[in-house]
Amino acid sequence: MRIGIDARMLGPIVGGGGLGRYVEELVNGLAQLGHKHRLVLFLKNERQASVITKRCLNVQLRIADTHWYTFKEQLVLSRIIDREKLDLVHFPHWNVPLFIKTPFVVTIHDLILLEEPKSAKITTRSPIVFALKHLAYKIVLRHVLKRSRIIVAVSNHTKASILKHFPWVPAEKIRVIYEGIVGLSSDGNVAHKTEKSLLYVGNAYPHKNLEKLLEAFKILVDSDPTFTLTLAGREDIFYERIKTNVRSSGLKNRVRFVMNPSDEELHDLYCNATLFVFPSRNEGFGLPPLEAMSIGLPVVSSRAASLP
Repeated sequence: MRIGIDARMLGPIVGGGGLGRYVEELVNGLAQLGHKHRLVLFLKNERQASVITKRCLNVQLRIADTHWYTFKEQLVLSRIIDREKLDLVHFPHWNVPLFIKTPFVVTIHDLILLEEPKSAKITTRSPIVFALKHLAYKIVLRHVLKRSRIIVAVSNHTKASILKHFPWVPAEKIRVIYEGIVGLSSDGNVAHKTEKSLLYVGNAYPHKNLEKLLEAFKILVDSDPTFTLTLAGREDIFYERIKTNVRSSGLKNRVRFVMNPSDEELHDLYCNATLFVFPSRNEGFGLPPLEAMSIGLPVVSSRAASLP
């Protein structure tokens, strides 16, 4: 079989956090299996090719320079994919072109745009643009759920969310396949440091609940001023808001920001923290707590969504 993968979001820097990581590890894992199938990877640009492991087998690369969530994606991407005459294409996110003819499967990570519609980048736009984009999201999502051969949900929580919002989707069409991590390792002796250092890794969208984390941290610092908090993620307007919040709350000397960290920097952050904190209100899976647990770092997490 010739199997395509929409890999335009490949890499956590390009794709943004967990989604980019998911695409990267999916591609690298499939490419190394040595199976008889041929993979066709659709990349956004040639630079992404350097992220793919050099041990790839039976892999062809195609450039599909269309950004996600755009009209160009809807109009152009389907033609790029369909002309490859693939047996199947995997979309690792819901943004599937409406006019795609190639059979496809799709991964749904969460339905946060339905459950917490203000927790997305489109909320930085005008109300009219937000309304149009939200309408387009619902149209595309319904098309994806109806037309896909199989729906991959990354947790039972995500599967339940799909069935709650779209009860007409056959439950047997949804396969729960958990995410996983690679690349972090430890000798098991993550000696939890004498410095009282808390760590959060992830984006700063509203549903991540970082404002509430800062409120709790302020109470903690008032009782013990030796605590520090490190927030690591991708630089954007939401993190700028958190930085402003930190300055106004008097926590500037106790909160550190590490923006756009490399994998090596992330590993060091996990290894040098004494506790990982993750207060998210809504999570499709939650890779960062799993990364922390993989090296023996204790985790304090909310009990929301998939996190239990």
